[in-house]
Amino acid sequence: MKKGKSGADRILFAWLCVILVQLILFSIISSNKYLEFPYLLGFEIPIPLLHGPFLFIYTLVLTSRQFSRPKMFLHFLPFSIGLIATIPFLILSPKEKILVYQNEGEGFETISIIIFIGIILSGIAYTILSLRVLVNHKKLIKDNFSSIEKINLQWLFRLVLGLSCIWVLAFFADDEIIFSSVVLFVAFIGYYGIKQVGIFTNQQVLELTPAIEYKELVEPSVAEAEVSKYDNSALSDSQLKAIHGELVQLMKQKKLFLTPELTLKMVAEALEIHPNTLSQVINTVEQKNFFDYVNTLRIEEFKEHIAIPDNQKYTLLSLAYECGFNSKTSFNRNFKNLTGKSPSEYLKENKARID
Repeated sequence: MKKGKSGADRILFAWLCVILVQLILFSIISSNKYLEFPYLLGFEIPIPLLHGPFLFIYTLVLTSRQFSRPKMFLHFLPFSIGLIATIPFLILSPKEKILVYQNEGEGFETISIIIFIGIILSGIAYTILSLRVLVNHKKLIKDNFSSIEKINLQWLFRLVLGLSCIWVLAFFADDEIIFSSVVLFVAFIGYYGIKQVGIFTNQQVLELTPAIEYKELVEPSVAEAEVSKYDNSALSDSQLKAIHGELVQLMKQKKLFLTPELTLKMVAEALEIHPNTLSQVINTVEQKNFFDYVNTLRIEEFKEHIAIPDNQKYTLLSLAYECGFNSKTSFNRNFKNLTGKSPSEYLKENKARID
């Protein structure tokens, strides 16, 4: 399947259409208007089995994961089975359908229970699968990027948790609360889904791929001709130290960490080594991922800046920008995470006067 914003948009559009259909059917049934449209009864029963697969596939595409179309369609098999299971009800006459609904599903209790259990299991399984993909994605981007605010998909974490809450509400809350929750959910995924860019609108998709899959993303001739000083795997201690020394020297001389959108690939190219090799060096020697390594350098640079008296005329944020941070939020969060103190607390302890 094509990787890109357009692929994610198509999946999101299809998912929103499914939700819209479910909302319409839900509204008709809850308002007792199904008496006017009895031929629509029953089609809403297996629809909840679609939300888990759509969530999971949407998450896979947004995190640039590879999957085949046949496997994708397998995720919709439970919905197909659920739809087939409702055929005995769907072929009833309109009057018979209305009678079944008025008697709370009498005659179809077994099918209802089986589909109900399937919906619960589907919700639990796809929530876990989606969260697992997002956790791996967060680790992956921290191994490849120095700034992750635009691509960390934190909103998708909230979406997964939000959908889980709706699944719970569907079993315990009244119709009005459920309907309102779904409307808010649609507004949420519509807004963030359309707004989501960054990962697919440039060449970062190559840098976001796990190191083990790197060679699969380039032509064999290119992979074989790639300039590399060291083997891509099983580096000796002497090689690790040598590459690390070159990395330290490069950062001191060219201060690449001052580039806000610095990536692992950019540094690897400057050192003329494979990104896998550089990642291994940083993880082994520095005991950090690329994200923490670069932001540690930026924070050290910031500390040096505020120690200079002439810099007291500048604002805290302007100095942070000079050190490679691209937002106030990013600066504050990284400073706190890596030093255990907020920037203002650090300034107070060191008696530095920065606006």
